[in-house]
Amino acid sequence: MLDAVRYLLGSVGPSGYGSKSTAEQVTESCADLRSITAIITGGTSGIGAETARVLAKRGVRLVLPARSFKAAEDTKARIMSECPGAEIAIMPLDLSSLRSVQIFVSEFESLGLPLNLLINNAGKFAHGHAISEDGIEMTFATNYLGHFMLTKLLLNKMIDTAKKTGVQGRIVNVSSGIHSWFSGDIIESLRLITRNQSHYDATRAYALSKLANVLHTKELARRLEETEANVTVNCVHPGIVRTRLTREREGLVTDLVFFLTSKLLKTMPQAAATTCYVATHPRLFNVSGKYFSDCNEASTSKLGSNSAEAARLWSASEIMVSKDPKAVFDPLNA
Repeated sequence: MLDAVRYLLGSVGPSGYGSKSTAEQVTESCADLRSITAIITGGTSGIGAETARVLAKRGVRLVLPARSFKAAEDTKARIMSECPGAEIAIMPLDLSSLRSVQIFVSEFESLGLPLNLLINNAGKFAHGHAISEDGIEMTFATNYLGHFMLTKLLLNKMIDTAKKTGVQGRIVNVSSGIHSWFSGDIIESLRLITRNQSHYDATRAYALSKLANVLHTKELARRLEETEANVTVNCVHPGIVRTRLTREREGLVTDLVFFLTSKLLKTMPQAAATTCYVATHPRLFNVSGKYFSDCNEASTSKLGSNSAEAARLWSASEIMVSKDPKAVFDPLNA
């Protein structure tokens, strides 16, 4: 109850920021980031676009992967109108396709750019059951597995950049407080909703994918620490905000729900604040494997803090991105 009151009032936490803080406010202390190159997935709309705008304003060179070049060009034009000197590259990427991820990484590496910051922001809420071209349930494939592979393939570039520049690399995984809505066996649940449409529940599938983001953060942080890489990874809950994720369900009921909960909703600048804070703030130097909400460290669900489950999901993910899709789940059940 106390947390809810603090949220509504916008009370600041230990970081000096709170639920009402904006992305511009939390980046004021690091106003010049011209040495930083960032990849932001989902950077053409919603929270991702606001994150991109603010980072460009602070001097960050941006690479915006996108399925829609028109949306990306529109976003680039809006940012350039405000920040004429911004460096923004647009590249094709469909996170639901592992082949598309591979092609994107290959093309990015051919540019010869450094990589200091990776923000895995893109998200999808699939109301209807769908399977990716790789044979994985679509929400999980887009929100988690594509990002898992993207991070895996870009990690050496980030480690190398950190070594050459002395600037610590940062990975930010955008999850959701909804991750706590999932309980049960992660791999078995994924197998069921991938193979059998009758088991599909859109909200549960979304919660599963967001829990996977949390567990990915935990295990990757452990591995980075083990190898003494100068790269950190943290996870964020941006807060409740009306984005494109809800557009397919627009109508009287949806509008009524959002009206009744309007006091809980964040503006887009507020929703992007935690991502920008974790991505840039000097206070987060050497902080890794944590979960942030309202620009302050927070607790995950019990399952989200389970190291054994994080390691188990990692092993399963390695199989998913390296095996024939038809054989994906068989090794997991062996």
